[in-house]
Parts: sequence; structure tokens; C-alpha cells
Amino acid sequence: MLFIHSSPRAVCPHLEWAAGRALGEPVSFTWTEQPVLRGTMRAEFPWLARVGDGARLASALRGWDGVRFEVSEDPTPGSDGARWMHSPELGVFFAQTDSAGNTVIPEDRVRYAMELAGDDPGELRRELRLALGQAWDDELEPFRHASDEASVVWLHQVG
Repeated sequence: MLFIHSSPRAVCPHLEWAAGRALGEPVSFTWTEQPVLRGTMRAEFPWLARVGDGARLASALRGWDGVRFEVSEDPTPGSDGARWMHSPELGVFFAQTDSAGNTVIPEDRVRYAMELAGDDPGELRRELRLALGQAWDDELEPFRHASDEASVVWLHQVG
């Protein structure tokens, strides 16, 4: 699934072209106003393609000014799922996902977080939040819920 959470109006046709090129076929998005950020548009686009096309799609979209997006690629019997989040302020975040869509933190990343944190639980929490992409989730959350007309129902985070 591709969620373009916000894009300047003038960039919208360019994003369709970039996404189509990455996926190997022309695409057309249905654009709606993004009420969180005046003058921007939002779109949702389900896509079916080869494993790895999510990375191509995220790479094609990341260079456009003022664009916030998420790309998710479902797992297959031979590969993990994946998720890319992008905001102009933070850049791109990538994570592997499991069959339920949960972010998977590799063992080496957890060990690195523990090594950096030492005996400081606050630092461990900071490192794990970074590994989970929490800053990107925090930035994108208002844009996810911005439209009552959105075709996707988001479950809110508890805790």
C-alpha cells in the first residue's frame, strides 16, 4: 500500500509519474485535500508488484520537496515484509515487518541499543524508539487521521 500523506499540489502529477516508473506501469491517484497542512493533497494507492518494488517506489518518491509518505510491502513465502516512512524533516525510515505488519528489530540492532545504553534505561528506551521508527510515526500520525473520508481505518495506538 502507498499512502501519500501530504504533497504540494504542483508535485502531485510528478509523484504519479515517479510511482508509475518505479512500478513499471502508469498509475493514477485519486487526490483529496489534506486538511492538516493547507495547500497539500493526499492519496492512497494499493499496488501489487514484485518483491523489492516497495524499495523502488520509496526511492522514487523520497526526493520530492514537502512530500510525506508511507510504503508497505507484504511478506511473501520467500521474503520479509517491509515498510518505508518518509517526512521532509526526518528523511526515510525503513523496517522489516512480519506477517501481521509488526516492525521487526534485528537482533544486532537490539544488541547495539543495549551496548549504547549501558545501565541507562532512558537511553535504552530512546534507542529502541529510534529502531522502531517512533519519530516517523509521531510525525505522520496527524496526517493519517486527517480525513474522515479516508478509505483506510487506522487503529489508534494504546499506551
